[in-house]
Amino acid sequence: MKWALMVMVSGSILLSCKKEETKPAACEISLAGIAGNYKLVALEYKESASAAPVDYLSTMEDCEKDNILVLKGDGTYRYDDAGTECSPKGTEQGTWEVHGNTLRSDGTLNGTIASYDCKTLTYYAENTMEKGDRMTFTLVKQ
Repeated sequence: MKWALMVMVSGSILLSCKKEETKPAACEISLAGIAGNYKLVALEYKESASAAPVDYLSTMEDCEKDNILVLKGDGTYRYDDAGTECSPKGTEQGTWEVHGNTLRSDGTLNGTIASYDCKTLTYYAENTMEKGDRMTFTLVKQ
């Protein structure tokens, strides 16, 4: 009877332990975790924290909306004028890095990562046009 009681108590203790959920290594906020091909799907501007958001993606040329940002795990990037080409063709390349939740590049990829779920990367840059504003970029892996 004691053995049966010990087995039941031990079993309930082992089964009641909750396993911590962890993100897959490929989903980490790091060069390797974020690396991939992205398309800009939303671009929102707020003049201040209390201001209504403005959809800046709708103000962009159609030839800019289908471009692809290629973030490579070696710290280099390429911005490809994909789909409908702009005139002149707007392709650029350079370097990028991640430090904590901060994205930095020698181009326009600079800001603070708000969220990343392995598919969608959202980051924002503050004080882009005037003090106190925020531009939020949402990119989806292709």
